[in-house]
Order: sequence, then C-alpha cells, then structure tokens
Amino acid sequence: MKKAIYIFVLFLWAIPSGFAQLNLNTFEQAEQLSKVNPKPIVVFTHTNWCKYCKMMENATFKNSKIVATLNEHFYFISFDAETKQDIVFNNHTFQFQPNGTNTGVHELATALATIDNQVIYPSLTILDYDNSIILQQASFLSAKALLLILDKLK
Repeated sequence: MKKAIYIFVLFLWAIPSGFAQLNLNTFEQAEQLSKVNPKPIVVFTHTNWCKYCKMMENATFKNSKIVATLNEHFYFISFDAETKQDIVFNNHTFQFQPNGTNTGVHELATALATIDNQVIYPSLTILDYDNSIILQQASFLSAKALLLILDKLK
C-alpha cells in the first residue's frame, strides 16, 4: 500500500514539470504586451464544430517544441470565430455578425481568416509588430509544419 501511495505522489509531482503550458492571450492582452515587448502575434482562428481545429488544438498546440517556440518568440491567441463578444483591437471594435438563427461569424475572424474570399477554419494568421498580416495559412498544420513556419519568422 505504501508503494502505491509513493508512486501516486511521485506521479502527481512529475505531471506539472513534464508538460509545458501554452501562454494564451486575448487580443487586448497581446496588443498591450507587444507595446512593452514587441513580438509577432500568432492567431489560431477556429470553431467548436471544426474537427481539424480540434486536431490542431489536441496535437499541434500540445507539442513541447511548438509550446516553447510560441511562448518565447510570439504572443499566441486562440480565437473562436463564432464568439459573440466585442473585441477591441488595433483601435477598432470588431463585433459578431449574425447570418442566421444562432449562427454567424465574428468580424475579426473575417478580417484574419479570409483567404481567397472565403473564411477558412482552421486558419493561422501571424501579425507583425504593427499588426499587419505577414502570413496566413489555412487548413490543418502538423507540429512539424508549424515549427518550420515559426522558425522562419522568429
């Protein structure tokens, strides 16, 4: 019994040190932090119903190299394109735009995730120090593919 308790306590102690946490920011936080310590902003635009978005959340953004790179060199925002709350970013207020009964797209998602005149999920948008778009990538990205992109931009 003592051995089982010892293993359990050891397991609980090891968990926090074994997993790196991705630092999540809101648009407002990233904008304020960037004024003090300028870094590019990585915006992951997703929805709750998108299976490829969930795959990226559960695989790509759990990769320890991705987490370390994003935390050190970028401000990361995970953005639900169907959020209904207003967002103030880059001196503009963006709002949810309904397009049916209980459906719609946030204006900021439209601004950041529109590629070839279509909002695509998942989308990765990287903003430069002045909040201009320096890269847009639509569709699922593996950790390896995302790491190549981030390494070029850091």
